[in-house]
Amino acid sequence: MSLEVPDTTETDEVPERTPDELAALLGDLVIDRDDHLNAPGFVIRPDAVQETLSRLKQEAGYDHLSLVTAQEYENRYESIYHLKKFDDPTQEVSVVVPADKDRPVSESGEAVFRTADWHEREAYDLIGIEYDDHPDLRRILLPETWQGHPLSMDYDKDRPQIATLPEHANPLADHHRDAESDTMFLNIGPHHPATHGVLHLKTILDGEQVIDVEPDIGYLHRCEEQMAQSGTYRHQIMPYPDRWDYISAGLLNEWAYARAAEDLADIDVPEYAQVIRTMGAEMCRIAAHMLALATFALDVNGDFTATFMYAINDRERVQDLLEDLTGQRLMFNYFRLGGVVWDLPEPREEFFSKTRDFLDQLPGSVEEYHDLVTANEIFQMRTIDTGILPPAVAKDYGATGPVARGSGIDYDLRRDDPYGYYDELDWDVVTEDGCDNYSRLLVRMREVEESAKIIEQCVDLLEDWPEDERTIQANVPRTLRPDDDTEIYRAVEAAKGELGIYMRADGTDKPARFKIRSPCFSNLQTLPEMANGEYIPDVIAALGSLDIVLGEVDR
Repeated sequence: MSLEVPDTTETDEVPERTPDELAALLGDLVIDRDDHLNAPGFVIRPDAVQETLSRLKQEAGYDHLSLVTAQEYENRYESIYHLKKFDDPTQEVSVVVPADKDRPVSESGEAVFRTADWHEREAYDLIGIEYDDHPDLRRILLPETWQGHPLSMDYDKDRPQIATLPEHANPLADHHRDAESDTMFLNIGPHHPATHGVLHLKTILDGEQVIDVEPDIGYLHRCEEQMAQSGTYRHQIMPYPDRWDYISAGLLNEWAYARAAEDLADIDVPEYAQVIRTMGAEMCRIAAHMLALATFALDVNGDFTATFMYAINDRERVQDLLEDLTGQRLMFNYFRLGGVVWDLPEPREEFFSKTRDFLDQLPGSVEEYHDLVTANEIFQMRTIDTGILPPAVAKDYGATGPVARGSGIDYDLRRDDPYGYYDELDWDVVTEDGCDNYSRLLVRMREVEESAKIIEQCVDLLEDWPEDERTIQANVPRTLRPDDDTEIYRAVEAAKGELGIYMRADGTDKPARFKIRSPCFSNLQTLPEMANGEYIPDVIAALGSLDIVLGEVDR
């Protein structure tokens, strides 16, 4: 059944409250204060999670649960709920929930924010905190038979792991039939072209209609957070972000880490480097959206020869530019804390000319895509009014990026929480009100044009930039050691949505906790809302419209 969530913040703007006013609103729910670098933090009892989140959502307007993370200390466990407002994401607040070391149990926030479902399951899976009243508390990334919790302090990595026979039992053993309906269990994936070999959809049909679908993830889980916690801020973490959304969003991923680490260590990035970052990031956005268009047409129309290859051709031209800029085609490793690793390629005029040639032909390509795809009657029949995601439901699941903007949610961190050089440039946030599979594609196609506008303005700036002012990096200490117990959450607008990084410093040169807020992880949660009541082909279309990359979902 679709979740009906009242959306009071769409029309009733709630004024910003000071930390003291928020403390007064929460009253005796607050037992301590624990301010983070970019948000006031309130420590509450583990049995007061729902009441706290409800007051902040309904009375203070914090309608976006952007992050849920957890960690273990020597004397306690701790969950953190980081809230924002869709109308103004610069208004942030953190809810800190300590749990007993011997019995780490905390109240679930799922009843207030549906997106907490998967996030709390991940915290249980990797760290070991149990969430009371959670509707489905079980592992999400690892098999149910896994022994221990990989991010807990007492985890034994040498302990043998055993998959029991029931794990391999026939899923049709009970046939999922009852006396009143003719239901059937159907596996879609992981070995299915539309699920890319690393996603399993557990689907239940009633006749030809989908009555339930459950995404089964974790096939590509690599414990990227643990790997980042083992690396130094200055040098060893930056190569990892390219591997999250490994398809084409490398610089966007790198920027998410760079923004968080630079704010944590109080590093200012030179203006020239910010322009280069902005240009490279938008090139990655175009490459990502071209691939989304190509694979979506392949999933829906089976159109390989025309649309898929056309879009891949344009994507390859962007990849050529990124290769000239960074030296790599996928795993760029081009950003550095404080700037970028090197300046634009020489001769600069050749790089600018090649970039302008691509931008000049792009409008014609986009027009061809509209002729091939959006004007195609078969494509329209498959996508218009299918995969419906109402804006209130999208917000409750924490959906962001083109998925949210395709439901009419005017939310883009490039504009609403400015970073880089975006606030100095002329461009528009794209939204569509259809709330369906068609609208999500239109958003991506229109965003390609906006990205082209941004790139062109960056090229104009870089061409005229005085040679003696082309500073590509700030003077960053060789070793960074942020103050002990300093915490921060920062995010950027990646191709798929809000990509955020939470870090807690412990005074050493490595983070004590590193959490990746993946937009694909939150967006994928919406699939049952979009697919239930539809037909199997509509499930495939809905999944394609989400444009997920499992490397970022699983991390």
